[in-house]
Order: sequence, then C-alpha cells, then structure tokens
Amino acid sequence: MAFGTAIRTFFQGRWHDGDIPVMRAADHGIWQGSSVFDGARWFDGVAPDLDLHCQRVNRSAEALMITPTLTAEEIEALAREGLAAYAPDQAVYVRPMYWAVDGSDLGVAPKEGSTGFALCLEAVPMPDPEVSTTLTRTRFRRPVLEDSVCNAKAGCLYPNNARMLVEARSKGFGNALCADAMGNVAESATSNVFIVRDGVVFTPIANGTFLAGITRARHIANLRAAGVAVHETVLTFDDVHAADEVFLSGNFAKVTAVRQFDDTHYRSHAMTDRVRALYLDWAHS
Repeated sequence: MAFGTAIRTFFQGRWHDGDIPVMRAADHGIWQGSSVFDGARWFDGVAPDLDLHCQRVNRSAEALMITPTLTAEEIEALAREGLAAYAPDQAVYVRPMYWAVDGSDLGVAPKEGSTGFALCLEAVPMPDPEVSTTLTRTRFRRPVLEDSVCNAKAGCLYPNNARMLVEARSKGFGNALCADAMGNVAESATSNVFIVRDGVVFTPIANGTFLAGITRARHIANLRAAGVAVHETVLTFDDVHAADEVFLSGNFAKVTAVRQFDDTHYRSHAMTDRVRALYLDWAHS
C-alpha cells in the first residue's frame, strides 16, 4: 500500500503511472522474503546523496544473494528521469528495489540471475521540522549478522521494526529505542539516534547490528566540518537519559527532534536545529 501520491513506477523497461503490480504469486520475493530496497529524497529541486542510495541498493541485493541487474549509475539516471515529471515544489520519496523471482535448492535460496527490479516514486511532503517525537524502551532487539541480514536494507528485517513501533504506540510513545544483542543502544525502530551532552554529539558505534545510515554519515561529516566534536561509541540507555538533547537521523525526515525518552524530558533542541541547518546548507550547495 502506498503512503504517497502522484506515484510513478519504472518496471520492465518503462515508466507507468500509479502503484502497479510488480510481483507474481510464485515469485521468490513474495513467499521467501528476498527483497531489498533503498530510499532517497528529492526536495527543493535537489536529491542529496542519491548516488549513495543507488549504490547501497546494489550492495543490499548482493548481501541477500540477489543478482543486481542495473548499475548504480543507471538507477540514478532512471530516478532523475522519473523525477522530471514532478513540480519543483513537490517532495518525492525515491525507492529502488530488487527481489528474487525464482528460487533454487528446493526454492529456498534465490536463483542467481533471476531478479525483479522496480523503481517507485511517490510524492510525500517533508515532515514539519517543528514536530518532535517521543521514545520508549522496547523488548525487541536488533539481530546480529549470524542471525539475519543486518548488512542489507532488506524487507525481511522490517517486521521486527514494526513490532517495536506497535509496542511503543501501545505505551503512548511515538517511536522505540532498541538495544543491540549486548543490551546497548542501537537505534530507533526507524532511524539512527544521536545524543548531545555539553555541546558534544554521540552516536552508537556501527557494530553490525544496524545499518549505519547514509544520512547519519552526512550529519557526522557536516558537524565535524563545522567544528563540533562527534563520537561514535558504545552508548547505554542511562547515557540517553543523561543527555541534554536527543535527535533521530534518517533519509525520510533527515532530522527529527526527540522531546522525551520514557520519563526523561529534553528542553533543548539547539543542536538538532543546527544539524538540520547544516544539512540543508550542504544539500543546496
């Protein structure tokens, strides 16, 4: 089900208007879960890090043993071709995706070279920067590479995210802050997390249990270029409670302020505002 409007879908060599069907009942991707995707954003006439998102969807496919059928450059060119149909003031979610069509070895392993590809564009407004969210602990954790394909942006990982979100919403919170296998802070159910203490920024070190996002890396680079100290390190939930400020980082919203984590309330969002301003300045440069 689409969550945007004005949908355009590239499938089987041409653009289609609308949210068209792309999978069949026996496709490996629908009954064995072999699907990967990536998400980029186009807004104000710019598509920040679109090339990196197109590169990552191919890496995700390979991690899930799916054979990519296009180069990252070809995917980017298709995306820009499709985006030309949107008005300059529209914000668009850009989603390239692969899935295995056929299986081998009793249908469980994807068959090499049997790949479906689609590129979906949806007009979705950028979230209001004045809107913040709340976080709570969740009993669900991030898996490790030995358990799941943590090195891919894979569809099969998202039911775990959904469990976290549903649990958080049932407790009256907007998002969940989850642990890794060791019990340390990993990320939220939907995006990477940063905390601020005494003007210094901290974020969980990439330990293989979660995707260290493209937007996360961009924020780190922008902050360091602006002279702000950023540390990738092990963080506990006590560290989050002791923070002056917390914000989330993801492609969809870029930056989301956090006003509360369980019973801890945050009054400051100065660094959050600075991160957003640095990102927008970089994106438009």
